[in-house]
Amino acid sequence: MYATPTDAATVMLLRPCRNSAVKDIEVLMVLRHRRSRFVPGYHVYPGGILDPEDFDPGIERFCQGIGRKQASETLPDMSRPDKALGAWVAGIRETFEEVGMLIALRRDGSSVTIQTEEERKRFCDYRRALNTGKMKFHQMLEKEDLILPLDRLYYFSHWITPEPLPLRYDVRFFVAEAPQEQAVIHDGVELTEHIWLTPSGALEEYEKGKIGMVLPQIMTLVDVSRFKTVEEAIASAKIRRVPCNLTKIRRMNGKDVEVMPDGTVFGRRPPVYSWPVKE
Repeated sequence: MYATPTDAATVMLLRPCRNSAVKDIEVLMVLRHRRSRFVPGYHVYPGGILDPEDFDPGIERFCQGIGRKQASETLPDMSRPDKALGAWVAGIRETFEEVGMLIALRRDGSSVTIQTEEERKRFCDYRRALNTGKMKFHQMLEKEDLILPLDRLYYFSHWITPEPLPLRYDVRFFVAEAPQEQAVIHDGVELTEHIWLTPSGALEEYEKGKIGMVLPQIMTLVDVSRFKTVEEAIASAKIRRVPCNLTKIRRMNGKDVEVMPDGTVFGRRPPVYSWPVKE
């Protein structure tokens, strides 16, 4: 019997290319620790599984832009309708916990900044407390009097880990503009490096064998590589029809290949899903 997929969310943080001579966008890629249980040593986007607190009824008082009804209508195939709102909340929470970027607003509508030495120390302390389980996300929001602008995350793609694997995730991919007055600091635990790359640049690095990625990252990068501005990517996401992608791993001609729902075979290199490294 196959493992039941765990609900999860991941965020593709986008920003304009730092080379002003190039009209393109960059996406944040983070490197998973080589001893991680899932896709160790591969580049992914920040994200993780939904915590019960992400969709607890009390979380709504910290949310703006998307309500529980709209969330469940946008994600009608969620394992439970009441969990849908948690996908947006988890995307924001995990992005903060993993890379230190917080998509949030002050009560006056201004975006959260983490620029001064005092701000960096304060929010670093919050991250540490969240990652060690000494604080809940809603407690930080309450203490800082923050609002989560859920409508700044745009639903972009939906992938479910293939059935044969022991660790499976039902992942909602979102695109969002990276906060401008914040810096990326990977957590150093689950993630050991980070890099900003143009989508086409990331795909080139993959083709050269310089970085490893799983198929959901590869295909979403192909999708966003069509856009040259963050605004174009977001505009497309707003009207995008998001199908569920559940691939299958098949043995063909003595090699493992990954097969898309439409029958397309991805076999240039073996599927990069992997078993956990044993101690």
